[in-house]
Amino acid sequence: MNTKKKGIIFLWVSIFIIFTSLTFFIIGCNSSYLVTDIFRRIALAILILACILFAYSIFLIVRFRFSKSLKKAKMLVISILLGLYVLGCSSFLFILYGPYDTFRTWLITTAMATMNHQYYCKWFYSDEQINAVLNENYVAEGTESTDPSLITFDKTEGYANIYERQILEHEEDALYKIIRFKVNDCDAYLAAVYDASKISVGVSKYLGVGGQYVYDMAKQQNAVLAINGGGFYDPNYSSTGGNPLGVTIKDGEVITDETYSSNNGGIIGFNWSNQLVLLRNADGNEALDAGIRDAVTMGPFLIVNGNMADIKGNGGWGYAARTAIGQRADGIVLMLVVDSNEFRTKGASIKDLAEIMERYGAVNAANLDGGTSSAMVENGKLINDPIDSALRHKTRGIPTMFKVVP
Repeated sequence: MNTKKKGIIFLWVSIFIIFTSLTFFIIGCNSSYLVTDIFRRIALAILILACILFAYSIFLIVRFRFSKSLKKAKMLVISILLGLYVLGCSSFLFILYGPYDTFRTWLITTAMATMNHQYYCKWFYSDEQINAVLNENYVAEGTESTDPSLITFDKTEGYANIYERQILEHEEDALYKIIRFKVNDCDAYLAAVYDASKISVGVSKYLGVGGQYVYDMAKQQNAVLAINGGGFYDPNYSSTGGNPLGVTIKDGEVITDETYSSNNGGIIGFNWSNQLVLLRNADGNEALDAGIRDAVTMGPFLIVNGNMADIKGNGGWGYAARTAIGQRADGIVLMLVVDSNEFRTKGASIKDLAEIMERYGAVNAANLDGGTSSAMVENGKLINDPIDSALRHKTRGIPTMFKVVP
């Protein structure tokens, strides 16, 4: 083989190996979850050998004249592909470890908010790096529970702003109105329900065994409007959606009464006076003593007694499809669903939800289950666009929902 041709081939091979081993070495320096210590040492050794090969290839190219035996077209194609690979490796490392923390914050807060996909960020970041990001993005909810007397049901006179107008302008005798807008370039749906007495909790007919799609539950239970409800146990993201988290109450009867161990949120429901009540660290009997008639369990609480939660950064839950419920002082209930994008990299943060609820006048508001579960159904039809983990435009079975039944 011509010496110059050999030098060019060695150059290509050395560049490929350098950037491959460099990528693994840098990842291994930041986290041993994906690249173990021994693998990092091997990557460093290969990196050193590749640098020697690179230097030797430069020596061969400079020393000998170019041979036409290596066709220019082939050389150009390989060089372009190698250049793209180098650019890809460099961009990947820059996004992960560069001076701009947007992607780093998104990945860590989104992954760590899940129970079963935290390894996505542990592949690339150490526990110290993860904790540093989480310490800058969290919800400090406090210990206050709701004061139902703040929901007075007094009719709001006039429009304080455009958001008041959107809520209060509606057809005569309308039970609800859906307002559509964008959040981070994703579709959002806010339903204003004018009679809170028509809202209750619906549960899957297979509760304890499996969940149901919201639109199936809505049809079977004669709901004209419905959103997904509380969280549920979902190990390995493979459950049937049949076991709700914490306390579930329907028509004044405790359906489930499990301990909710999270520091965020608690019981979210309506009392017999049709006021939205948020309770922390309460069991089913305590909820009944507080007058709760229908409730689910989830969180975090976004607004309590007119005061927004102390939210640092994006709130620590990343960006995803979201669902929330709130109530204004005049009794109007706000049901909010925000879609994610096709690649599940956008959607709403916890801070976004709180700001939207505050903007539309919520006195109390709480986050409900999100992600693939986020769904709004009107007259039996899904009107938002949920996306599952396989990037299919499809929701999943869940155990509970908030429904509006005329």
